[in-house]
Amino acid sequence: MTDARIHDVVTAPPVQRVPVRGGGRFPVRRIYCVGRNFADHAREMGATAPASKAERGTPVFFMKPADAIVTGEAVPYPSATSDLHHEVELVVAIGADAPAGVLPVAQAQALVFGYTVGLDLTRRDLQAAAKAKGLPWDTAKGFDHSAPIGELVPAADAGPLGARQLELRVNGEVRQHAPLSDLIWDVPEILHELSKLYALRAGDLVFMGTPAGVAALQPGDRFEATLEGIATLRGTIQA
Repeated sequence: MTDARIHDVVTAPPVQRVPVRGGGRFPVRRIYCVGRNFADHAREMGATAPASKAERGTPVFFMKPADAIVTGEAVPYPSATSDLHHEVELVVAIGADAPAGVLPVAQAQALVFGYTVGLDLTRRDLQAAAKAKGLPWDTAKGFDHSAPIGELVPAADAGPLGARQLELRVNGEVRQHAPLSDLIWDVPEILHELSKLYALRAGDLVFMGTPAGVAALQPGDRFEATLEGIATLRGTIQA
């Protein structure tokens, strides 16, 4: 018999889902993001970039809410900012739960369901103000509609990432462009590092970091983000 007292007292929000090429949808559990994973972007943001793998230290992580996902072409310009920036990124989808404990680098690739391209939209003015005061900058990253994303491509169909190019064009002009071989931490290494802090689960997305060239977006701007040979994301910033 069901206990009538056990029920939701408000309507449960829907789970965000990302379309998968070939059919189906990917339900999103969490969104992890990697900061300063391209040396050129680290330098343009005023940080010191490692000269070698031995000097990498540990990755910088932050999170976005799962409902920040945008799968359509219309991306609303957010509130509370006058300096919205684009950051084009490789996005990795986790398709299986990680085993308990720290995930070995050699086993990490087996968790990957697929790849796509996405934008880590950033309220740069809020981020700069928080950094200046030594405060967290969650409001600069984890806001509504801050994670536009393309359709997921299963890893078996995508093939090896290698040195595929990551590119963003705004109104036809190239803003960001870099090979994935420039990543400071690659996909297995990032999953290994994340597993030290969180239990990775099926449904997690990982935004892998952005190359140099971040800049402002304005209402009316058209963008086209490309992960070479795998996925393309197109959209418009709406007032």
